[in-house]
Amino acid sequence: MKIAIVGLGGVGGYLAASFAKSGLDVTGFARGEHLQTIQKKGLKITEDEKEWHAPLHVKHLDEAEGIYDVVMFCTKSYDLVSSCKALQNHINADSILLSFSNGVNNGDVLRACCDARVLDACIYILAHRESPGVIRKKGKVFAALFGGEDEAAIQTVAALFESAKLRYKTPKNIKEALYKKYIFIAAFATLSAYYNTGIGAIYEKHYEEAKRLLTEIAEFAKETQGIELFDEVQKSLETAKKVPYDSSTSMALDFQNGKKTELENLSGYVQKPFMQKLYNELKKREKNQ
Repeated sequence: MKIAIVGLGGVGGYLAASFAKSGLDVTGFARGEHLQTIQKKGLKITEDEKEWHAPLHVKHLDEAEGIYDVVMFCTKSYDLVSSCKALQNHINADSILLSFSNGVNNGDVLRACCDARVLDACIYILAHRESPGVIRKKGKVFAALFGGEDEAAIQTVAALFESAKLRYKTPKNIKEALYKKYIFIAAFATLSAYYNTGIGAIYEKHYEEAKRLLTEIAEFAKETQGIELFDEVQKSLETAKKVPYDSSTSMALDFQNGKKTELENLSGYVQKPFMQKLYNELKKREKNQ
């Protein structure tokens, strides 16, 4: 079984290295100095107090070969469509596609992009690309969630995570699961970017604002999707309390480094007053970068 992992940042890099380490036939797709370093030295994973290396077959998207049985997109949400189109000649109707990008509508994006078996998915992990060829994962948080109507596809992907001894779940209501992930990351990505600080500091110094923002997202999910998320408000705050204090979010790091951000997908998507206030300020900062 041929596996492709598109995007080798914190999520994709950790998955690709874990799959390769377990002996699965996986090809990672990256670019620039990150790609060149992995080709020469393999991928280094730093997990708190330990580190390990994984030799990895890695290419640029332009160099894809053959048909891939499973494709996991771990790109930024704004690169999902272009990445899918770049692989369109290497995907067929039997290929299984899933995206671990931030957001709640990535499955729909993939379905509109190509004719394949698409699962909805999200992932819980605190990881980022620390430097070319190096992925840093913080804490023990890890769970991949995926689901949909194609039970055979679900079982195929589950077997991959079993082989790599990575925790996964296959919830019956995957849409609700996506929003449960989204409520946390949208709130804390927005606030950590706005205040330019870590999740621990947001919980400690901006608790009421976090609670207000989480409540708005729950209201938005109820009004637009009929999904009940209000119990997730307090759960999300408790999660923030438990993660390593200096844990950041990818959007906050992108703002700090002057990179393109997922602002539209994480902050602009929620049409609520407080979120829109934060979004508008961050939008101004993004334009001035």
